[in-house]
Amino acid sequence: MNKRRWGALLLAGLLLAASCGKKDPGGVSSSQPGSASGSEEPSVSVIAPVVEPEHPYSQPLTGEGLDEDVSARRPYAVMFNNLKKALPQIGVSKADVIYEIVAEGGITRMMAVFQDLEGVGELGSIRSARDYYVSIARGHDAIYVHAGGSPQAYQAFDDLKMSNIDFVNGPYGNMCWRDPERKKTAGLEHSLLTSSEKILEHLPKRFAREHDEGYEVGWTFDKEAPAGGQTAVRLTVPFSNYKTGHFTYDGEQGGYLIEQHIDKQDVPYVDGGTGEAAVVRNVLVLYTDVSRVKGDDKGRMAVRTTGKGEGLLLRDGQIYEIAWERSSEKVCYSFLDRTGKPIPLAVGSSYVNIVSSDAKVEWE
Repeated sequence: MNKRRWGALLLAGLLLAASCGKKDPGGVSSSQPGSASGSEEPSVSVIAPVVEPEHPYSQPLTGEGLDEDVSARRPYAVMFNNLKKALPQIGVSKADVIYEIVAEGGITRMMAVFQDLEGVGELGSIRSARDYYVSIARGHDAIYVHAGGSPQAYQAFDDLKMSNIDFVNGPYGNMCWRDPERKKTAGLEHSLLTSSEKILEHLPKRFAREHDEGYEVGWTFDKEAPAGGQTAVRLTVPFSNYKTGHFTYDGEQGGYLIEQHIDKQDVPYVDGGTGEAAVVRNVLVLYTDVSRVKGDDKGRMAVRTTGKGEGLLLRDGQIYEIAWERSSEKVCYSFLDRTGKPIPLAVGSSYVNIVSSDAKVEWE
């Protein structure tokens, strides 16, 4: 029983005791013979237990309760470097959703989606766009932040009419800077940082701040895990010979600690801005078609981001076999259970691994 409930019962008891012993206005005790009130039940003031109010709104990417409706606001999708020498990334622990997909040469990039950038702080290091990330960002109707991109990405920007902030080929020098220390240790291309303050201060007025009417993320959340899961405390997701992801359930934190086996070395996934380990409540694996772009001299990848596929969901120490659907590039992924109904995510942040259909994903 919580402390507030105990307090209510104690107060009610004190009122009852006081009522039984008090005198009436005529100076006669209510328990004396001849009193008109002697046979009546004493009056007791009942104190109702305090009930915590429910939040009227929820955050569309995490399901967390809010007192303000933010569902109409466009989120921000930020491209992060993931080369070992460019780690740790800054700002990732504050992301609502992180997407990771393989890029050329077996490396991966990450796209972090923030429903609200207010107070996030520094972000980086920022890297270039790929068309499949542009597609996913378009599904969120996000403002996309990146530094350069592949030819396919620039074509996707035009085709999908994306709002994007390009630190390489755009007039956005007032939003970013080169970190001197990273410039020394990681090189010029891995030293580009930005911040939530600079983005929000200098965001072009031509970018709409709100979604078109009728837009919805469409994800469902529940604090209680659904039935049908199997116990799984550790998940291994191989992207390539260069990168494998590990996710380990931490019951005390109620989420998953992330570790990367990257370039033959295990590296805990920490936020360089806070020094803290990044923890997520949901881990998803989406299987799809991944192949090299024919004729591309850089070895860039083609990744199918629409249609249907199979997948996995980890939440609360349980694993579920799921399916994913995405009817077009203008909508988010849908996550479905075996019966085809939306499967609820745990309330909190999510990490989405998009891998080849033949990836040897394992759990224990």
